[in-house]
Amino acid sequence: MVDDGHGAGTVAAQASDWIRWIPLLPLFAAAAHGVLLAFVRRAVTRTLVIAISVTAPFVAFLVTCRLFFQLVDLPADQRLLVDELFPWIGAGSFNAGLSLMFDPLAAVLTLVVTGVGTLIHVYSIGYMDDDHREDGGFQRFFCYLNLFTAAMLFLVLGENLLVMFLGWEGVGLCSYLLIGFWYGDRWNAYCGMKAFVVNRIGDFGFLCGIFLLFWAMADLGHASVSFPTLKEHIAALAERTVTVPAWLPGDTEWRFTTLVGLALFVGAVGKSAQIPLYTWLPDAMAGPTPVSALIHAATMVTAGVYMVCRMSFLYAEAPGASATIAWTGGVTALFAATMAIAQTDIKKVLAYSTVSQLGYMFLAAGCGAYTAAMFHVTTHAFFKALLFLGSGSVILAMHHEQDTDKMGGLRKRLPLTHAVFFVGVLAIAGFPGLSGFFSKDEVLLSAWLAEAVPGHKTLYGIGLATAAITAFYMLRVHARTFWGESRAPREVQAHVEEPAATVTSPLVVLAVLSVLGGAIGLSQLWGDLIGIPHSNSLLNFFQGVVTEHPHQVSHSTELALAGAAVAAMAVGFAFAYWLYVASPRLPATIRGGLGPVFRLVRDKYYIDELYDAVIVRPLVRFSDRVLFRWIDAGLIDGLGANGSAEVVRASAGRVLKYAQSGLTQGYLFAMVVGTVAVVAWLVFER
Repeated sequence: MVDDGHGAGTVAAQASDWIRWIPLLPLFAAAAHGVLLAFVRRAVTRTLVIAISVTAPFVAFLVTCRLFFQLVDLPADQRLLVDELFPWIGAGSFNAGLSLMFDPLAAVLTLVVTGVGTLIHVYSIGYMDDDHREDGGFQRFFCYLNLFTAAMLFLVLGENLLVMFLGWEGVGLCSYLLIGFWYGDRWNAYCGMKAFVVNRIGDFGFLCGIFLLFWAMADLGHASVSFPTLKEHIAALAERTVTVPAWLPGDTEWRFTTLVGLALFVGAVGKSAQIPLYTWLPDAMAGPTPVSALIHAATMVTAGVYMVCRMSFLYAEAPGASATIAWTGGVTALFAATMAIAQTDIKKVLAYSTVSQLGYMFLAAGCGAYTAAMFHVTTHAFFKALLFLGSGSVILAMHHEQDTDKMGGLRKRLPLTHAVFFVGVLAIAGFPGLSGFFSKDEVLLSAWLAEAVPGHKTLYGIGLATAAITAFYMLRVHARTFWGESRAPREVQAHVEEPAATVTSPLVVLAVLSVLGGAIGLSQLWGDLIGIPHSNSLLNFFQGVVTEHPHQVSHSTELALAGAAVAAMAVGFAFAYWLYVASPRLPATIRGGLGPVFRLVRDKYYIDELYDAVIVRPLVRFSDRVLFRWIDAGLIDGLGANGSAEVVRASAGRVLKYAQSGLTQGYLFAMVVGTVAVVAWLVFER
């Protein structure tokens, strides 16, 4: 029985052996590929690879649907299914099992991971069809893809922080493998390593948060990092304070929950690419496009947002940490949106868009609107997967060209891709009636009403400005890709055509979801206007799972805020249409006039160069000159290993070496002398 966080009683957990199959199916598929690659060592038919790879996430999706409907049929205070696979870590009174938990929060994201993930697997069949390398690239790709899905599912379904961390590290490993999948290109390998290293920085903070919680819970006599147990004892944790260094802001006495919340959020900053650890995500575009879609839409980058929502009971007791989350999200949303304005690589535009949209999600979570954050996670998965896979369709048609400077006029040659991509553009911009409109409306509303967050009205203004910029750069990339005259070489233009059905069919499904997906989280106002019962809303479904108090706002205020968001979108669209459709030569003139300002934005404010100069190069020099030359080569090898060997060689070694002559008669003589000496000693000793 688990406290629901609202004083309304307890949540009764029911056992279910079905939950384990959701992550195990893609894990077994990845293991099967690994065995075939390692031991069979001969070409495996692509039909078998596809059958294993696509069936696993699809069946996992079906199992998730079964459990979801089982969950919906349960009373609101009993919507919790658990599956204890086996005991895992035990030390003294501490025990952490490999246990899985399926509640409304996990159910929503699991449906996204398995559903959208399956569509990406299907899309990958066509996208990777021309990969015929001798290293088994096609099968290796699907092995990594299945492993990525399994790791994300363990993260989402984990019943405790250790199982979540297992999946947390798993998605980090898989991102390294998939971003650097084409490792023959040095740049791809570098990007994969960059993602791995930057995420390790964030993971250090996440581990610190876990250790702090373990220490505090053990001190309370409940050595556990299980989510239900942590939630049950959150009141006792909230009473604790810790002394922090005087140079930190505020008082030297902090709430324990604030310290833990900030430590966990450092992990979320790395995994979900927020300032200052966002730089790995744009470079993740080095991997194949299906990987980009999986990372940005259904896995990895949503992990940080999900973790904050899962720990909502802790952040509700940590207002300082929550305010930090809100402001980090708001600033990241605006900052990343400005960088997307001047990019010409179609995937880079979408990458900075993801960083910006993740900022929206953290803005909502920091304002205490965890339902709005998960609502935007869900709708974003639909339209961002659509946009990335749509860009992949363009890239395939353009023979792997990603620069929009060399595109244009593709709407006639790629009518289906053009149509579905435009749906994604409208959805992410918040066009009325589409999924992004409803979820973004909830995010902005949460900022407007978050009086507990300092400067919440400023955060609302930042969110509104970001909405206008988002509409601008998304219509810009669409216009430069599909409208106007083609700027591609003639030999490329002659062979542009829609990719295979395995590529385009998932786009149609995602386009439908991008249009209709907003129905899952309608507020009371929109439910009444559209005629959808409010009882089906996400807020009611999450009741008792996230620690959140429904906001009270009049319909007139909500309509006014929605109107402001639509006006911001319209301004962005109008400006982009004027520059890139009505007056296509004007942007070049503006770029020339802005000069260094344009170059500053185009080169992403030189943040990567700054990190390289201030952090990377000094660390490399320190590692080479101090750690390698002085410590490793000088102290350990020179003084330790080689030095001790030289001492022995210079002293006893020079004498004892004569005992190793290699002559049998010499050894026999030594044995006789030694035997006589031992016998003589025994005789005289008596």
